[in-house]
Amino acid sequence: MDHAADALRTDLMTITRYVLNEQSKHPESRGDFTILLSHIVLGCKFVCSSVNKAGLAKLIGLAGETNVQAKKEEPITWVVYSVGEEQKKLDVLSNDVFVKALVSSGRTCILVSEEDEEATFVEPALRGRYCVVFDPLDGSSNIDCGVSIGTIFGIYMVKDFTEPTLDQALQPGKNMVAAGYCMYGSSCTLVLSTGSGVNGFTLDPSLGEFILTHPDIKIPKKGKIYSVNEGNAKNWDGPTAKYVENCKFPKEGSSPKSLRYIGSMVADVHRTLLYGGIFLYPADKKSPSGKLRVLYEVFPMSFLMEQAGGQAFTGKERALDLVPKKIHERSPIFLGSYDDVEEIKALYAAEAKN
Repeated sequence: MDHAADALRTDLMTITRYVLNEQSKHPESRGDFTILLSHIVLGCKFVCSSVNKAGLAKLIGLAGETNVQAKKEEPITWVVYSVGEEQKKLDVLSNDVFVKALVSSGRTCILVSEEDEEATFVEPALRGRYCVVFDPLDGSSNIDCGVSIGTIFGIYMVKDFTEPTLDQALQPGKNMVAAGYCMYGSSCTLVLSTGSGVNGFTLDPSLGEFILTHPDIKIPKKGKIYSVNEGNAKNWDGPTAKYVENCKFPKEGSSPKSLRYIGSMVADVHRTLLYGGIFLYPADKKSPSGKLRVLYEVFPMSFLMEQAGGQAFTGKERALDLVPKKIHERSPIFLGSYDDVEEIKALYAAEAKN
């Protein structure tokens, strides 16, 4: 028996094969979207490798002591060494990787990153028909303690990509053609929707390929978990406070929900997607507009939730109906199992009546 041939699995559904299969369903397609996704996948592989080396870099003295670009809300006091380049903070390195990967694809015209104050307009010779919004390393303040972090992205199609304008990036989330996230944790998992369901792929390090491991993810209609930062409870509005109280002290003798909160959006949403329940990041007195960014956090995660059979709500409307006015605009968000989000919607509706 040929063990080498036996070891080469040809029945595995890789992400490349999956995307090509999806492309074949659209005879009019030109392969642009497939090329763009392959560059995003390449960026995810590179960042995964860098994240895995980050602890070692610190251990052997390659990490620096200060971070000149630290944000107030995410204090990171170390950098990681990039071979052939100067030392860089890991989230800055991740941003560079994705910007270069997306521009070099030749399929993008506008890039909006959490790391950059302004949108990036691709030079005319490399422009394509897509706008990509992304958070290159969400939850990066958790790197040092080994908590799962990730990359979040959303893709729009732009009508006139020869002369792109910022307005073309400020579209409602329902206009997205695809969204996903890549989680760097005990394994590297990429969750993707191209508008026809949600699929999860896990990186096989021995092959260097993402393999389909979670086909057609469907979130349970009702969950047993709620996920929220209860440290902000004193600043919550009435409906949020009432909902969390109902989770803890349910009526009619039903069991209370379990609280699970990691503080890394990718990890919290991933668990919610697989196990059901609700993820809440409400507005409060300290942050009346919420804290999560609409374009590259709220929209992609809401898109995935709806594609998996769940809901996403801002406290006023369906999240994907929002029309952002600024690229770094923020919003409250409640997303997860359909019935659980219905409960919080009912509480906001009752308050509006009163």
